[in-house]
Amino acid sequence: MTNVYDFSVGAPDGSQVDLDTYKGKTLLVVNVASKCGLTPQYEGLEELYRQKKELGLEIVGFPCNQFGGQEPGTADEIADFCSVNYSVTFPILGKVDVNGADADPLFTYLRAEAPGDFGPQYGGMYEHIAKNYPERIGTDEIKWNFNKFLVGPDGAVIKRYEPSVTPAEISEDLENYLK
Repeated sequence: MTNVYDFSVGAPDGSQVDLDTYKGKTLLVVNVASKCGLTPQYEGLEELYRQKKELGLEIVGFPCNQFGGQEPGTADEIADFCSVNYSVTFPILGKVDVNGADADPLFTYLRAEAPGDFGPQYGGMYEHIAKNYPERIGTDEIKWNFNKFLVGPDGAVIKRYEPSVTPAEISEDLENYLK
């Protein structure tokens, strides 16, 4: 695999989605969850999507239940939650694992391309993970829900944003990559 557009991922209905559908767009790939303290980031992601979609931004959400069981729902339950609570219009694809032996190959690739820099600068989130999940510190593993990867129009991974970085904080970076 040479870039993100070489991957296919699962859709909520079990079919496959070729990411080359997004070729030429700037992507923000996010592992999401509906029962997480960071779940309100859906609102910021949707706002970012509505503001920047016409400029070439696509946001793709991947539900993940690996962090504290915070995404236990079915595909229909997740879709309803996102629509009713946050009016989400960006695609929410199939549920994935992002770490470990069963990690979706896309996330294995994203982690390798942008290992992250998760440290004390993330305050309470760092302290929580260091205390409860110390094995994740100092690895390329995704630390929690709402980790974000910025992918350029050419499919190359540009940057990784740790979970506590809000969509509003990403907005300025996007200006460098949108049409």
